[in-house]
Parts: sequence; C-alpha cells; structure tokens
Amino acid sequence: MLTSKQRSYLRKLAMDIPDIIFIGKDGITPQVIVQTRDAIIARELIKGKVQNNSLEDVNNVARELAAATKSDIVCTIGSKFILYKKNLLKTKIEVPTKNQKPIKRVKKKALSPSRKFTNS
Repeated sequence: MLTSKQRSYLRKLAMDIPDIIFIGKDGITPQVIVQTRDAIIARELIKGKVQNNSLEDVNNVARELAAATKSDIVCTIGSKFILYKKNLLKTKIEVPTKNQKPIKRVKKKALSPSRKFTNS
C-alpha cells in the first residue's frame, strides 16, 4: 500500500515515461498480463493506456492488472493508468519511506539597505 507522498513521487516520475501497455478492443488477454508482468519486473514503474475502441473501464483494467501482477495502482487519469511494484532483486526507484522526512529548503533573506552593517 502506497502513501499519498509516495504516490505523488511516483506520479512525478511517470510523467516522462511513455505508455507501454495498450488495452484494445479485446480487453485484458493472457498475453497482456504476461507483457505487463515482464514490463513491471524490468522497470518497476509502468504506464498504460486504454484505447478508444476498447469497451473496458480504466479503473477496472488497472485493478485487474494490479491483481494479476501483485502491484500497486499509483493513479488513473483519463484513459491512462500507472502501476508500480518494487523489484526486490534490482531496485531502480527509491520511493520515500513513511519515516523519511521531506527536505526543507531554507531561503536566505537578503538584507535590506537600511539593515546593512557599516563600520562607522
């Protein structure tokens, strides 16, 4: 189960990757499940799309593929879905843990002209 911070981090990473899995008019076939399983082992994070000619719903497709591959659904937006499963042998993506605190960046304030120190 992914936390909301982990989901947002994975969603950000998925912006740059292309769609790999395409669900067409045949729906979810055994070949699609095998292709999804192989892709998720190789990449950990995959993005798929339900084509316009498919009668399947994106949420149902994502649930079925996640159950078949034992992965987590990161999100479904429009006709696209993102799945994630950590590869225990070759971890490529480091997902922030629950105990990890976000890094706070401190902005340095510029001194105003009246507050600058002068030697008198």
